Amino acid sequence: MSALPPGPRLPRSLQAVGWTQRPLPWLERCHRRYGDTFTLRIRHYGDWVILADPDDVKKVFTAGRAVGVDVANPLLGPLLGPRSVMLLEEPEHMTRRKLMLPSFHGQAVQADSEMMATVAREEIERWPVGEPFALWPRMQDITLDVVMRAVFGPDSKSPRLQPLRERLRGLTTWMNEPRNLAMLAFLGPGWVVRSRGYRESMGAVEEAVMAEVRRRKADPDGGSLGVVSMLVRAQYEDGSPLSDRDLRDELVTLLSDGPTSSTLAWTFERLLRHPDKVERLREDVLAGDGSYLDAVVKETLRLRPPVPVVVRNLLEPMRLGGHELPAGTTVAPCIHLIHRDERHYPEAHRFLPERFVGKQPGTYTWIPFGGGVRRCLAASYAEMEMKRVLRIVSETIELRAVESGAERARKSAISFAPDQKGLVIAEPRESEPAGPRPLAPV
Repeated sequence: MSALPPGPRLPRSLQAVGWTQRPLPWLERCHRRYGDTFTLRIRHYGDWVILADPDDVKKVFTAGRAVGVDVANPLLGPLLGPRSVMLLEEPEHMTRRKLMLPSFHGQAVQADSEMMATVAREEIERWPVGEPFALWPRMQDITLDVVMRAVFGPDSKSPRLQPLRERLRGLTTWMNEPRNLAMLAFLGPGWVVRSRGYRESMGAVEEAVMAEVRRRKADPDGGSLGVVSMLVRAQYEDGSPLSDRDLRDELVTLLSDGPTSSTLAWTFERLLRHPDKVERLREDVLAGDGSYLDAVVKETLRLRPPVPVVVRNLLEPMRLGGHELPAGTTVAPCIHLIHRDERHYPEAHRFLPERFVGKQPGTYTWIPFGGGVRRCLAASYAEMEMKRVLRIVSETIELRAVESGAERARKSAISFAPDQKGLVIAEPRESEPAGPRPLAPV
């Protein structure tokens, strides 16, 4: 313990309360007191050395096999499974990553961009007009439909896959239930796998996913589009296919409600409290420019990154923050603190997309998707989806926030969401575009 940097001296159980109930303000308080490097000792999580210096973060992200993976969110292990690309150690992680990367980068992202726009238009048509509604669940519907179409291709609309949609919604509801989040915080990840509600919700999803896997294996030419068919056909260098466990864990990882929906909800939550920025975004969209649209996405990801920290395990000793940390130390580059540091972002707590117009963010001062070889596989895909949804909403309807005050961040299963779920009112625009405009390349 003496080898680790100083940090709060509260009992582990009380540090767990701080981390699980109000983690973002707690991180900020610790940062003010202890500086860029400090240690949290949290019940059920262990000892974490928090890193808020970009130079230290660069060392961790570029250390290669000297740094292994760990799990920041205790729900991820039971949810994703040990064979998910997110949880595999090297060299298996890189081997699996190479198999999956083509589905989420380059031409694959561009090919799905119009599909994302279509999904957004279809969802907006179902939104109530003139009465308050929560935007976060609507964003969840969009992201679920997008991932279903990406994973299953044209078959995503097949009646046989409709039960899977409902089972995924049921699993998401269970995970985000406040009582279940509280139980997870106080009893740890072991409680999840013992919970009857979780086993039933996850079992129903696994059954539907593996039924589709078996169907595609039996008839490889009868549903050849979509990520699931790619994974069924994929082979390692020795010619061996992915096991059923591999397929289960990768598909559940893809289909689980990720942070894209909550980030979209935050984008509108921030925008709608700045009418001048809403108007500038609309002008940018209608002009087909896209530079301000890109800046809005980057600024939202800066202020409300999907996760506040990424967690890694040192496999070799490393000097970080002026401390010689031994092998086995868990280090946590803190996205939240780096993104809100006035040394990197003047007026860091303000929503200012203008700071990214015509300027690319720093490699180690803007890290919403992590970095290095373990950077989020679907980062480009998520940014594209956000831009398409923002564009279609800006073209189609006018939103306004129900309350003038900002919504606070509340913990959800995977990320943080607006505590009022992004309450808005939708109104038709007085003059709408004559038709869908060409989507500017990203």
